[in-house]
Amino acid sequence: MKKQELIHLHGLLAQVQNHYEEKTGDTVDHDEYISLGVQPTSIHKSKTEHKEAVFALARDITSEMTTEETEPVSAAAD
Repeated sequence: MKKQELIHLHGLLAQVQNHYEEKTGDTVDHDEYISLGVQPTSIHKSKTEHKEAVFALARDITSEMTTEETEPVSAAAD
């Protein structure tokens, strides 16, 4: 993946986080992500730093989503 594509993915994940927080009212605990100090707008950071940030943000978002209680979804179509 090229650096530009990685930065784009980073921005999309940040939007997913914001959307999730708006819809649920919960805040994603993203201490690991914040500690890296790499934002989607940090275009001067290296590709490796953005890659670490993408993985950290993805982990934080998914771990927050998996801790929620979800009601079972029917396998049958409407």
